[in-house]
Formats: sequence, C-alpha cells, structure tokens
Amino acid sequence: MALHFCERYKIMVLKIGSKFELRRFCRTTGIVALLKLGSVVNPDDLGYVDSISVEEIGGARVTVVRNEQGRNSVTTVLLQASTDSILNDLERAVDDGVNTYKALCRDSRIVPGAAATEIELARKLKEFSFKETGLDQYTIAKFGECFEMIPKTLAENIGHNATEIIASLYVEHSSGNVRVGIDLEEGACKDVSSLNIWDLFVTKFHALKYAADAVCTVLRVDQIIMSKPAGGPSRRDQHAGMDNED
Repeated sequence: MALHFCERYKIMVLKIGSKFELRRFCRTTGIVALLKLGSVVNPDDLGYVDSISVEEIGGARVTVVRNEQGRNSVTTVLLQASTDSILNDLERAVDDGVNTYKALCRDSRIVPGAAATEIELARKLKEFSFKETGLDQYTIAKFGECFEMIPKTLAENIGHNATEIIASLYVEHSSGNVRVGIDLEEGACKDVSSLNIWDLFVTKFHALKYAADAVCTVLRVDQIIMSKPAGGPSRRDQHAGMDNED
C-alpha cells in the first residue's frame, strides 16, 4: 500500500539491504537516516543529489547517484578488465593507493624507495656488527644480509644480475649517496629522489617490527609438536603385535 502512494505522488523508493551501503548513500546525499517513519523530518536532515538513474554496467543493473554540487565526500571508482586476474590486480592497486594516502594523512614521513633504504640499513648493520664481539657479531651481520633480499628481488624482476646491482648499491652508499636505488626502467643505480620514488616510513617501520617479532617468536619455541597420521596402527606395529602373539 505504501509503494502505491509513493508511485502515485512520484516519490522514488530505494531498497538498501546493507547497512554499509546505507551509510554510503547518506554520506553521498547528505541526509540523516531516520529509524522510524513517524519521526519528524527537519529541513536540515534532507539531502541533495543532482540525478539518480538506473543503468546497466557490466551486465548488472545498478543505481547511479550523481552529486557533484552537494560537496559529498564519496567517490565511486569503476574498474573494468578483460579477465578476473587483471581486475583483481587493478583493485589491489587502487586499494594500495588509497591506503597509502590514508597513512600519509596520519604520518607524512617518507624514506627513499627502490631498495635504497634497505641497502642503507644493511650497510649500517654490517658496520655495527664489526664493533661487536662473540656470536652477536655474526647474528647482526646475518640480520643485515636479510635486507639484501629486497634489491635482489627487484634486480631479478627486471632481468639483471642481482649480485652486480647489490655491489653497485653498496659502493654508492659507502660514498655517501644514501638515496641511490634501483631504476627499474633502465636497470641502473640512480638517485631515487630525482625519480620521485619514495616509501612510507610507517610502512617500513611496522614491516621490520613485525618481521623481527615473528622471528623472535619462532626462536623462543622450545618444543616441537609433531603430527601423527590419523587411522589405525602402522604395519610395523601390526607385525610387532603378531610376533608377540607367536
């Protein structure tokens, strides 16, 4: 009956079953969601949209809400690709970009990218290991070598000799050029600040912190739990039982 009167008075009705989508719709239009139909509607609770239309995108009928004049803070990014694999890669790329911007809003510190930071950390740890004595020296040195995996992977992905790339990076950083990284397009070692290649400090910090915590957790394990195959006794146990009976 309610839909009949809405149709009679040219009132558009949208059915939104998801609470998340309802919140997005309210942010887009600037309206306030009312829990009861009998609530008093204030003029400030009303929203505004430029247009609402039903369109077919990718074989699915969707409701498109356009609000360019209402100063809304919601934007929909439409991705299209020929295969699901490419579409998933595009979605991850957009998601990484959005999360990077959100992280920059919280902490704007950045460090040189393209493996420049990892090589500098490896060099500093190796220099620090020479000042230690005993087994700690080898532990620190091996921990520093772990950072070489990033430039090694980048060099192998572009089809270059990883050993030569890492050696060139060490030479540049030892000379004081701490911002020298790997140029993936030319396969050479260049100053990444001129190429505008930067990484988030907070991302590097948490990655190193959680990786070190995971290694320490594994090293603290003082028991090894071995799983046994499910089922009855093995053939060796069966033969042993038969011998005992004899």
